[in-house]
Amino acid sequence: MAGFDSGPFLAQLTTRPGVYQMFDEAGGLLYVGKAKNLKNRVTSYFRASGLSAKTMALVGRIANIEVTVTTTERDALLLEHNLIKQYRPAFNILLKDDKSYPYIYLSAEDRWPRLSFHRGTKRKKGTYFGPYPSSGAVRSTLHLMQKIFKVRQCRDSYFRNRSRPCLQYQIDRCSGPCVGLVSDEDYQTQVEKSVLFLSGQSQDLLNRLADEMEGAAAELAYEKAAEIRNQITQLQDIQATQHIEGARGDLDLMAVFTEHGHACVQVLFVREARMLGSRSYYPHIRLDEPPEAILEAFVPQFYLSGQQQIPQEIVVSHALDDPALLEETLGAESGRKVLIKDRVRDARARWLQIAAQNAQNNLRSFLAGKQTMAGRLESLRRALDLEQLPARMECFDISHSSGEATMASCVVFDGNGARKADYRKFNIKNISAGDDYAAMQQALERRYRRLANGEGQLPDILFIDGGKGQVAQARQVLATYDITSVKVVGVAKGATRKAGFETLIDADTGAEMRLRGDHPGLHLIQQIRDEAHRFAISGHRGQRAKARKQSLLETIPGVGAKRRRELLRHFGSAKGVGNASVEELAKIKGISAAIARTIYDHLHCVHD
Repeated sequence: MAGFDSGPFLAQLTTRPGVYQMFDEAGGLLYVGKAKNLKNRVTSYFRASGLSAKTMALVGRIANIEVTVTTTERDALLLEHNLIKQYRPAFNILLKDDKSYPYIYLSAEDRWPRLSFHRGTKRKKGTYFGPYPSSGAVRSTLHLMQKIFKVRQCRDSYFRNRSRPCLQYQIDRCSGPCVGLVSDEDYQTQVEKSVLFLSGQSQDLLNRLADEMEGAAAELAYEKAAEIRNQITQLQDIQATQHIEGARGDLDLMAVFTEHGHACVQVLFVREARMLGSRSYYPHIRLDEPPEAILEAFVPQFYLSGQQQIPQEIVVSHALDDPALLEETLGAESGRKVLIKDRVRDARARWLQIAAQNAQNNLRSFLAGKQTMAGRLESLRRALDLEQLPARMECFDISHSSGEATMASCVVFDGNGARKADYRKFNIKNISAGDDYAAMQQALERRYRRLANGEGQLPDILFIDGGKGQVAQARQVLATYDITSVKVVGVAKGATRKAGFETLIDADTGAEMRLRGDHPGLHLIQQIRDEAHRFAISGHRGQRAKARKQSLLETIPGVGAKRRRELLRHFGSAKGVGNASVEELAKIKGISAAIARTIYDHLHCVHD
């Protein structure tokens, strides 16, 4: 273990809360963790069994461990966060996105206050609304403010040099304060309404507008009343599309999705029951971390950085191990009570489902991105010792239920990810039930016979979901059609049948290879293999459902719709037809003795 003797170290380790830091031989920081009981937590890394491959890789590099004892577990959490933020250890879950968050800024010292986009330090006097999840959310809100309240958003230099109203006034997006087309009092009223809206006091604003509309109507100022009515309608439309029933105060919803060694945390931001937007985060993970552990590491990094407002309520997709500690820490940081929930109903449950779906979609889009794909292809090229990047890859898989409705799938990937237009399914027939070798051979023969004849493009790599027997079938088929340019690689599941423990089999040499669990090339292979598996299962299920819906009578040669109708009318059901003798069948109108024998033989052959 890189020279680290864990026995004496663990024997003297304290049971108090604190932080532990693991270092390699060169003094580099590998991992930082917190613990309620340091002795129990650190000892768990050195147990004889039950460790994942990635955790064993971490332990194998440890040369030294340092601990810092703290008074409380909350102090340990804060210290852990500061150390991770400062040193960014290789094996910790890291939140890579450290950009400052955008705000909407309302100037305070201008005669005609201005609304504008702001990011960075808050040095100017005025009011800052936010933070918002993205610059797009800020600009969308500012655009909305232009339509409803018409408060200026132009730069001061542009504003001071106007001699006539600009285009924004012409399209009814500004009240024209630059050339005196609105009074100070009316403009300030619109600014006050903007503040109410941006502060989340939408109901107070609606009540105020309703009073103003009634007052204007009573004074026979119908044009002004109509303008206020339009404002009310626009605000009500916004509430209808963004409101979360029963939500009060501030609320963030977080959902995590993991796949192929990567994770996406989707955060939905809600302020005063108004949806401000969402944002995707892709924390760096090196160990086999479950979703709840990823969230447990993500939440403090996200909120304790000082850039993100801590809401009153945080809804998470997976139950955390110790939510009370995070609630206490975040509550002390924000100065108010903070709740963390994982079991919600009604509107919150629907929004959490949306966040979970977005996390899944966004991670898969991220993995299919060109930059990510290029890095994976390069890692795969090196692992398989290829001369150049593979431009096209295929993978075959077999699916059936105890031999029923056997289906083979072929999926195709290139430098841009999946090429679904090139996917193919093969209905496998005339083989012994459950014979995966024969099924694979038939699918490969049907596929590569056409490719050898120039009907399509040969891949650079052919992945086979299976062991040496399946790989041998692939080599034999390619040799039959004199195809030598395709590299065949088997992907065999390990003893645990878990992702990250696959064995790769080189068909040319028979050599077996194991890539580390966080290898980008292995992640690409897993993605291709899983897609072939999904495509095969979907085809198999469809074929099985179709077969089960189809009447046995429809498969009898020489028996068309008219004869089936006569048989069913006489015997009442397909089962009744199956129980009939040849003589009984021959008595039916339109059924000859020869046809009766065919029906009988076919049905009894099927049943046997």
